[in-house]
Amino acid sequence: MKVFQPKLFTELKNYSAKKLTSDLIAGLIVAIIALPLSIALAIASGVSPEKGLYTAIVAGFVIAFLGGSKVNISGPTAAFATIVAGIVAQYGISGLAIATIMAGIILILMGVCKLGALIKYIPATITTGFTSGIAVTIVAGQLKDFFGLTFAPGTHAVETMEKLSAVAASFGTLNWQSLIIGVVALAILAVWPKISKKIPGSLIVVILGALVVKLFGLNVNTIGDLYTITNQPPMFALPVFDFAQIKELIPSAFTIAILAAIESLLSCVVSDGMIGDKHNSNTELIAQGAGNICSGLFGGIPATGAIARTAANVKNGGGSPVSGIVHAVVLLLILVVLMPYAALIPMPVIAAILIMVAYNMCEWREFVKICKTAPKSDILVLVITFVLTVVFDLVVAIEIGMLVAVILFMKRMADVTYIRRWTQRESIADDIGRLKRIPENTQVFEINGPMFFATSDKIDEIPLQDGIKVVIFRMRNIPALDISALHSIEEACAHFKKKDITVLFSHVNKQPLAVMKKAGFYEKTGEKNFLANIDEALAYADTINE
Repeated sequence: MKVFQPKLFTELKNYSAKKLTSDLIAGLIVAIIALPLSIALAIASGVSPEKGLYTAIVAGFVIAFLGGSKVNISGPTAAFATIVAGIVAQYGISGLAIATIMAGIILILMGVCKLGALIKYIPATITTGFTSGIAVTIVAGQLKDFFGLTFAPGTHAVETMEKLSAVAASFGTLNWQSLIIGVVALAILAVWPKISKKIPGSLIVVILGALVVKLFGLNVNTIGDLYTITNQPPMFALPVFDFAQIKELIPSAFTIAILAAIESLLSCVVSDGMIGDKHNSNTELIAQGAGNICSGLFGGIPATGAIARTAANVKNGGGSPVSGIVHAVVLLLILVVLMPYAALIPMPVIAAILIMVAYNMCEWREFVKICKTAPKSDILVLVITFVLTVVFDLVVAIEIGMLVAVILFMKRMADVTYIRRWTQRESIADDIGRLKRIPENTQVFEINGPMFFATSDKIDEIPLQDGIKVVIFRMRNIPALDISALHSIEEACAHFKKKDITVLFSHVNKQPLAVMKKAGFYEKTGEKNFLANIDEALAYADTINE
């Protein structure tokens, strides 16, 4: 599979009027679904509403045009809301643009270096932990508008815990009209999928909420009360690059890139199962990178594949990247023609939409399942990632979560690695019951499990009897060996050599043997001391003892 092979170009070779009709319908429906979500996610990210549409338009178009999936729909997603809000609060819109462009460059490099398959090495406990944590942070960020609260002047509420503290301190300012609008909107969103799957519930509550607040003159904040609405299309704007700021934004850029890679490739995997196709992961990463660079240059926020919108695209007949392009074009038309009316959308309705988004993404069932069925080490990684996401931020959560996961994995591997000494002096049964005679003055040690720096000390624990002339290391159950473990083996061999003990190696697998040859150990020990199997090793030990 080529590193860069956009699906659009291969699909157009056999394109037809029937496929075009299906893609046009699917693109239109997905655009309607994406409209309120893009606005809501922009607000949750701490930027003006139109920037969410800029992202869906620019990144959605570029990624569909260059992407490695037939049906993936990209745009702003809830996964980015917290980290984007933090960047905006600290570095402003210019800093966000720089971080988004840097993330795009990282994604392109990941694709060019064929790292698409490496995303699977991020544990499910970490993705579940930070996804659930993000859902909690989104809900915490919407409580103010959902309850219609008024924070005291000078209140600093950027981090999740700060927001919760501010909500508790200002709960006495609750606006019952806002709360009623929010609760009704949330109820409609919950039941609407049972009424209709074609028309998105978010669009219904946006229209109904705006009409009710306007007609009845309710004292409820709308988007127009808090933001200046513009229907200007996305315009190219090169941010001012400052080296010191770039250095500070590197961790955030990597987090955005990793999140974009995980979510977009997960979306591709889901859609592959729905349409019976196979995406090109490296092409998709390159496209996501290009989309994020363009989004940053045209006033948008980070983008990635959106699973819900992609699924809606497939269910409504989308079968090629043309539907994603149509979705972007339709959103552009809506932005130019209808965006001023977005000023009428009540903020409690936006909060209700985001709370429902958070519920749908929280994976609480998977969270509970892991806690009930997984080993304690996995539960620890899950909980740590979740708590750190909520209490601190996503960058800290992923860094610490991965570190803990790696340490616990190494411990687990170390726990299952052991050395077994063949104890019978005259004979021992092999795996299929045959008896093997152990020569006099010979000891056989069977090593099981990976040998790496965390298990290298096990070599030092080998119990050596008096009068031994030959030691055989049976290595068929060692799948991997690192230089630290090899160093321990070298030291053991040097110790045995001082005692005139010959060391033989039986059935050394490909990777350990490659490490031994590269380090010069194979040549130093001698080819004759490496035997193909235990039978040859025992026979050779017999000749040494003669």
